[in-house]
Amino acid sequence: MTTLSSPSPAASPMPRPVDTRVTRLLGLRYPVVQAGMSWASSSAPLAAAVSAAGGLGVIAAGPMAPDALRAAIHEVRARTDAPFAVNVPLYNRRAADFLDIVIEERVSALIASQGGPQVHLERVRTAGIRWLHVCSSPRHAEKAAQAGVDAVIAVGAEAGGHPPPDEVGTLVVVRAVCRAVDLPVIAGGGVADGAGMAALFCLGAEAVQFGTRFLLTPEASVHRDYKQMSLAAGIADTTLVGRGRLPVRMIRNRFTAEYAAAEASGTDAEALKTLADSRSLKLAALDGDVDWGKVEVGQSVGLIDTLVPAGELVWQLVHEFNAARGRLAEFG
Repeated sequence: MTTLSSPSPAASPMPRPVDTRVTRLLGLRYPVVQAGMSWASSSAPLAAAVSAAGGLGVIAAGPMAPDALRAAIHEVRARTDAPFAVNVPLYNRRAADFLDIVIEERVSALIASQGGPQVHLERVRTAGIRWLHVCSSPRHAEKAAQAGVDAVIAVGAEAGGHPPPDEVGTLVVVRAVCRAVDLPVIAGGGVADGAGMAALFCLGAEAVQFGTRFLLTPEASVHRDYKQMSLAAGIADTTLVGRGRLPVRMIRNRFTAEYAAAEASGTDAEALKTLADSRSLKLAALDGDVDWGKVEVGQSVGLIDTLVPAGELVWQLVHEFNAARGRLAEFG
């Protein structure tokens, strides 16, 4: 039976630094990036803990009020002087306000998603802020590289939240992106441990983004029932809602069953969209309604059965990564 207890903070000693183009670009000790997850990291504690441990902590601006974002940035800085990032979905109606705050506060890095970089890139770069752009295909990565971003984040269909609409898996997307661009590539989707991290390095990635794994930490600001349901889930317990437009990966529950039944009965696309939009991530993440809310996680949820403090988790991932590298070396 899974529990919400956490291992001892002393369980993972600090590993040696790992040198890659990504760690040099961002001033990190380790090539571990915590994904920007609405509600889970729309506050300071998770980002601060990850950055203080040597990874890249990320504040998810999406659902935040601008003043709350500024306050979270100040709180992270009060907790650590390490680099951190803010994730801004460029389609968001408050994106311009978020970007103004990122620039005014001189945040170390911006992670931009769901939109093109051209409109805002120059002023962000002029402020000395690194631009990391989320891409779901080699074509999108090439366009981002041509625009002048500093690095790309390639995410495959196993990821939670909004994975690529074409549903191409992480192994294929990451390898294709690494072949398409000469920029540093951060890879994510379906990875929960250092062995998965090593696999993505074998494909050419120079850092790995972890979402669901950091969602299941004490610092992630989602409801206890959300975490408990996620800890109990298996690798086949997620599904995609909204195929054909912007799919969302989440744990199967009463809402996804209702949606699947409507889809199977031939409900038209507009009615399906209305149904999908009638439930929210907030309903599950903040209110704890895991029956009818959107419990967004990746397929890697089935590889996770304990909460680990976020700072300790960074070190644990690097130790596992080094062990996986050692196993590969045995075949030399």
